[in-house]
Amino acid sequence: MTTTVPPRRAWATLGVLALAAFAFVTTELLPIGLLTVMAPDLGRSRSEIGVLVSGYAVVVVLASVPLTRLTRSVPRRQLLSGTLVLFAVANAVGAAAPGYAVLAGSRLATALAQALFWSVVSPAVSGLFPVAIRGRVVALFSTGAALAPVLGVPLATWIGQQAGWRTAFGMVAGLALLTAVAAAALVPDYHPDEGGAARGTAPSHRHFTVLLAVTSLGITGFLTLNTYVTPFLLDVSGFGDAALAPLLFVSGAAGVAGTVAVARTLDGHPIGSLLVPLGAGALALLGLAQLGTLPAVAVLGLAVIGAAYASFATAVQNRMLQVAPGSTDIASAGVSTAFNVGIAAGSLVGGVLLPAWGAQSLALTGAVLTVAAFALMWAAGR
Repeated sequence: MTTTVPPRRAWATLGVLALAAFAFVTTELLPIGLLTVMAPDLGRSRSEIGVLVSGYAVVVVLASVPLTRLTRSVPRRQLLSGTLVLFAVANAVGAAAPGYAVLAGSRLATALAQALFWSVVSPAVSGLFPVAIRGRVVALFSTGAALAPVLGVPLATWIGQQAGWRTAFGMVAGLALLTAVAAAALVPDYHPDEGGAARGTAPSHRHFTVLLAVTSLGITGFLTLNTYVTPFLLDVSGFGDAALAPLLFVSGAAGVAGTVAVARTLDGHPIGSLLVPLGAGALALLGLAQLGTLPAVAVLGLAVIGAAYASFATAVQNRMLQVAPGSTDIASAGVSTAFNVGIAAGSLVGGVLLPAWGAQSLALTGAVLTVAAFALMWAAGR
């Protein structure tokens, strides 16, 4: 059984949940932008503030599948709106935290909310639309997440610098509460098994396993460089500190463009939509490894990697909706876990290579890993 939703309500729901995705990604990355403000205010080192981001990703990895299994019987409206309420409350507690321990606890609660949100939101959104346009829907939803590094984090960082980091956390809490109310009004009240995307359209254990491996490999490749892109731009490409913000904006804007562009191919060419970003990312990483000392090449490579990373992440979600061997909620949780494993592994690999071999080795290693993901996906597609 599937649920039928009027088109206007379906598109409004898509917009609200894309806004929620924007808020989640902004919150996840916010301590990075406010690190120099939060550390002295809380009396902690910068590395301890950084743990608020790395620890967040670890919680998402560990909690995604268990939480999704635990909430399998909860109707989507209650689950999504309740998750967003928890998200809002956790950010509000973080904004009022008297010290580091309470803030860390609020981040733990926020990470749990994010783990559950990303596990169920893609099937919930795409199931409101016909199968023929689901790729386009996934891309439009992903635009919310892609806009967070470009608009959300810089804006929240500026607000935090002007009015204090607590104000920035409080504003995210307000946005989360707004989306929770809207989700309670718009998301259809149906059981997970009744959603239009509750099952994959072409279920396959083999192809889903390949997708998880490709996701982990590809994201590790991208993040080996992306996590430490600042030292690469400073030490290898020779840019000054003042150029970093505009360069990171270029990368983020390219990510939005990549997400919009891949919308045209997801429905008709799901495998190609995975291969092209992986291939383009590998070439850009290899170019940076060989010619990253040239500023023009560095800017071009940064833009290509930004577009490739965002479009690849969108294509992974679309492919999951096709090959999920059982419940798409559980499959989505698996993909979220694989994605965050890639983030953590990329950070770890880069952290080992950077002091021993320098920033240029990050691009070469990332290229090798991305090529491996491309080869695996190409072989499976054959």
